[in-house]
Amino acid sequence: MDHSSPGSGSALPLISATGICKHYAGVTALDHASFSCQTNSIHALLGGNGAGKSTLIKILAGVVAPDAGELLLDGKSYVASSPQAAVRHGIVSVFQELSLVPDLTVAENIFIANPPRGRLGLIDRHAMNRQVDQLFAELGFHHLDPEASVSDLSLSDRQLVEIAKAVALKPKLLILDEGTSALSGHEVELVFEVLRRIRSQDRSVIYISHRMDEVAAIADTMTIYRDGRDMGCFPVGSLSSDEIVQLMIGRKLGQVFPPKPSARRDPPPAPVLEARGLSWEAQLDNISFTLCPGEIVGLGGLNGQGQGELISGLFGLLSHLRGTILVDGRVTNIDSPEAAAHAKIGLALTPAERKTEGLILPMSVGDNITLTLMDRLARLGFVQRAQEQTAIQSMIEKMRIKVSSTKMAVGGLSGGNQQKVVIAKWLSRQARVYLLHDPTRGIDVGTKQELYRLIRSLADEGAAILLFSTDVTELIGLCDRVLIMYEGKIIREVVGDDISEQNLVSGELGLTGS
Repeated sequence: MDHSSPGSGSALPLISATGICKHYAGVTALDHASFSCQTNSIHALLGGNGAGKSTLIKILAGVVAPDAGELLLDGKSYVASSPQAAVRHGIVSVFQELSLVPDLTVAENIFIANPPRGRLGLIDRHAMNRQVDQLFAELGFHHLDPEASVSDLSLSDRQLVEIAKAVALKPKLLILDEGTSALSGHEVELVFEVLRRIRSQDRSVIYISHRMDEVAAIADTMTIYRDGRDMGCFPVGSLSSDEIVQLMIGRKLGQVFPPKPSARRDPPPAPVLEARGLSWEAQLDNISFTLCPGEIVGLGGLNGQGQGELISGLFGLLSHLRGTILVDGRVTNIDSPEAAAHAKIGLALTPAERKTEGLILPMSVGDNITLTLMDRLARLGFVQRAQEQTAIQSMIEKMRIKVSSTKMAVGGLSGGNQQKVVIAKWLSRQARVYLLHDPTRGIDVGTKQELYRLIRSLADEGAAILLFSTDVTELIGLCDRVLIMYEGKIIREVVGDDISEQNLVSGELGLTGS
């Protein structure tokens, strides 16, 4: 690793926080927490979901105000009353929730606050596109088109645009919250080059990620949070993975993935779901596979090879999908999510974007959990409240959702607990087939282990799981079979002991040999 010495630009921290407290509706998010980031440093901020990381960076970025504590920027008292005020101080954040406007172009999003204007005060679109082209050339984002509509971009490209938008402001402190969670290995390295350049220019980065290999590759220093408190600041490389996890969650890493069945059943059960020749525009090309009760089937390959479209198509979200879907051996027309979720079919979806596609953030935790149950809980147009509360409490206990009240808005939960709610609403409906789109993206290692155990237990109880993950280790650790996708096709299936990093990575590159 080539890390420059953290803080080499100055002995004085660029930014520091001391004794920070923050409470939300009876929940303590930060409890006299501290943090300090030097100039010329890439500083990782680690911790489980609910540890206080997001609250800390929202305070630094002017999104929320602390209840107590002191902030210093370049040794002087720092108070940011708004994100705009933070930007004026040179602090720019890229949050997990992307802020792009889908109906605007890439260039319009990047210059949304201050577009270049001509003599008459009108927006100079030619100059705007030219400046964005130059920005992308400097960042290495050559494939992005300034004139493309953001709504037409993949999730990974939207994430790159969000980063470019922040870098264009030339911040002295860039805060990146899970900014690489949807990116491929090549895209992550592009972003790393941008971060290294920032570090070399007497500026700094606060880097939040649950991908420990990324932290090891890019960060100089790390601060670990747990339960709203800082557990210490350490040079990267000074602690083992097990020591880091123990500080984050209070227990050792242990067995990450639950054990797989020792052998496949012979003969295997009849498929609950079968796809024959599914095709859609240029993204899906003659996809055929089976999914049996009790098995976890992974979708491998680099992000953007059609995995998301396949999951969406199976759940009735794609118009003009060609091919045949069979459920329990019978040809089935799944033309809408309502049809997919019908009891006779029993499909469930955890989407890629839990905040915008899987939850209704202003609604309560309880109401989100029972969203899929209204047809079963209603009698003569009235919801049976006792049954509803029983279902909510059962799911909260089963999923170990950390919540102060079932009536609190689900948007106030940590990312991991939000993902548990997404799964709970389908679990309460007793779905038969779970379509999981990168279900652990942006979730801490402790919550990941809980979800791994849940996914395996669902399969053990007879559910069928189709799992797309951008994390190769998840496919290896969880799946009984992996279908590798490349340019919209399934080019290879690997089973059992053949599910190895070598085979999956070679498949990502389109190499179908052993």
